[in-house]
Amino acid sequence: MGGTLARWCAESGHDVAVTSRHPERLHFEDEASVQVLSIPQAATFGDVVIFSPNWSSAFEALEQTRGLLADKVIIDVTNPDIPDDISGLEALMDRAHEGHWAKAFNTVPADVLSRRRGHDPLMTEFVCTDDRDARQAAAQIIRDLGFAPVYAGGAHAALLTETGGPLQMREVDVKDATDVLAEAMTIRPL
Repeated sequence: MGGTLARWCAESGHDVAVTSRHPERLHFEDEASVQVLSIPQAATFGDVVIFSPNWSSAFEALEQTRGLLADKVIIDVTNPDIPDDISGLEALMDRAHEGHWAKAFNTVPADVLSRRRGHDPLMTEFVCTDDRDARQAAAQIIRDLGFAPVYAGGAHAALLTETGGPLQMREVDVKDATDVLAEAMTIRPL
């Protein structure tokens, strides 16, 4: 998902840095505005970080960026495998609370996003956050990439979108987003 979002951000006019545990394995030669950097360099690169490691390495990635995410908007794309009394977003925020966190781009696979990107009716991309700056930045990126941002609630509401949540694997048109979100909240009351 991270590579797909990086390419789309570059296509949308954003300067982009990407990284992984093995940045030497990343190839973005066709994207002049995509730089491959080390994890610490990428963490300090821009104002918005799209956080998309596998859940199993998410906390390791946060350790490698300790102190570097302060005051940045961080869009969490992960799908956790943790007990469902807190969301994965809340668990990440607890470890790196200095950032402005939002959850988005985690409900459907990249191939579904690719098929639906920019087509009417726009596909909904749900946003969960307690932070106004993160909400605004995530909504802008979502619009830039050809989707319709819909606020689903605070950080705890990310349970609706994460693994096992009622919005997981739901391809939702923007015209249906309010009804689908209301239904999800009755299935899984927060």
